[in-house]
Amino acid sequence: MVVGAAVVGVTVSLVATLVVGRGDGDKPAAAAASGSPKRSAPPTPSPSPSPTSASPTESASAPPSGYRLRQDTEGFRIAVPDGWTRSSVASSYGFAVVSYRSPDREHRLQVYQVAESTPAASFELYLSDQTPKPDGFQELGLTTLDDGEFTGSRLEYLAGTIKGEPDVGTWHVVDERFFGQDGRVYAVASYGPDSDGRDDELTYLTTAVDWFCPPDTVCDAHPFDTD
Repeated sequence: MVVGAAVVGVTVSLVATLVVGRGDGDKPAAAAASGSPKRSAPPTPSPSPSPTSASPTESASAPPSGYRLRQDTEGFRIAVPDGWTRSSVASSYGFAVVSYRSPDREHRLQVYQVAESTPAASFELYLSDQTPKPDGFQELGLTTLDDGEFTGSRLEYLAGTIKGEPDVGTWHVVDERFFGQDGRVYAVASYGPDSDGRDDELTYLTTAVDWFCPPDTVCDAHPFDTD
């Protein structure tokens, strides 16, 4: 799931914050990523949102085996696979663009705040001719995920190269942009080699979004590791 708001000096695939996919191969154009244990309908956005409460979509008190909750220094909470390392790049909108990578650097989760007012508007901008795409860009599908409780969209695509990332052949990217519990739009994008199948990128993505809690928002009381 991928694309959002332009960011300074980042290799990603967003549309205006910083994710993968610009002419240079990986800068976003407008990003939006938010999710939370409970996928709720977006409240009316406000300049200074107040903390809200949320509970996991499932009755689970912890993420799946092999994952751990991390309270990122940018303020959000997220579930990522064990052993993945963190890095960040300054963004021109919202908090910094944060990436979590596997030890071999062949898989990545990218998290950022989107500048556009809605997930749909963010992807419309990213897919427009005015936003350069990474080399070998091939759209696989854009899905609307709105279900009355959750508002978001998911873009799936392939890319030949991603700036700053290893050569894994063709990249498979799943980019989801959604309204968080605080009424703001966030993006979580999952990257990995297309050669090893496409299920893993989707699993990493959905787990991350299910356990995402925006900055300054009260979700559920899980113990986390601090980055």
